[in-house]
Amino acid sequence: MIKETFTIEQLSEGFFELFEDGTILKMNPKRLENPMEDPNLGKYSSALGIDPLLITNGEENVIVDPGLGWGLDYKSDFEDTSNIVTNLDIFGLRPKDIQHVVLTHLHFDHAAGATFVNENFETTATFPNAIYYVHKDEWNYALTQLENDKDLIGADYRLDELYKLVAEKRIHFIEGDELALLNGIELIKTGGHTPGHLIVKISDQEKIAYFLGDLVPTEFHLNQPSHPHTVLDSVQAQKAKALILKKAYKEKATMYFYHSLYKKTGQLSVDKNQKYVLKKT
Repeated sequence: MIKETFTIEQLSEGFFELFEDGTILKMNPKRLENPMEDPNLGKYSSALGIDPLLITNGEENVIVDPGLGWGLDYKSDFEDTSNIVTNLDIFGLRPKDIQHVVLTHLHFDHAAGATFVNENFETTATFPNAIYYVHKDEWNYALTQLENDKDLIGADYRLDELYKLVAEKRIHFIEGDELALLNGIELIKTGGHTPGHLIVKISDQEKIAYFLGDLVPTEFHLNQPSHPHTVLDSVQAQKAKALILKKAYKEKATMYFYHSLYKKTGQLSVDKNQKYVLKKT
């Protein structure tokens, strides 16, 4: 079967500060110039980017992790804020042009942009013609977190608006370990960060690329594990990460990161110390 040719674009929502209780605030990137002098960063909070992914073959358009969605709601307090809709507009696309939306997991910093509240104060799908893809294990686990103290620090589950997507049968629940979304786009369950965490592999005639969600949230985490209190199953996460990175290195794959601040993409390579590094593509 002849593979498609894909164009991949990162859709940045900006720089944010994430606190342990799940609060996210917009931050001035100038604070990163002297992070050691900042009383919060690294001690009480972490700096991160929010970068949804757009994949297109010219006929079908895929969004992976539609972000925070700030500014989408009717009379939102977040005016002049970059979000999934304003980013799509840069590429001449509208929400109705998206056919597929992949949610690697349901933490709100990845999934909140899936819906918005319209002028009638009704929860509405951001992408009216799209099917949303979520692993069934992720949904079932998220439901348990609404009644209990959350297991992880950082961003949490806020499912209120996602119930509407389920009721409208817009969500496709994945039950196996892999799903061929399109010819050349594969969704792979890794678990680890959360029980139903997914990654995306994109293969076309010219390249192979991976979007690793929060399995490897930034280029820093290529060689460093995530903070143990932000990962539900550290052993599974490390096993999945080691397997995927080894494979991606052999494939000379390009990596895309959701939470990186500056170095958001690059081809996977190794340095003289056999550590993974990125080289510009």
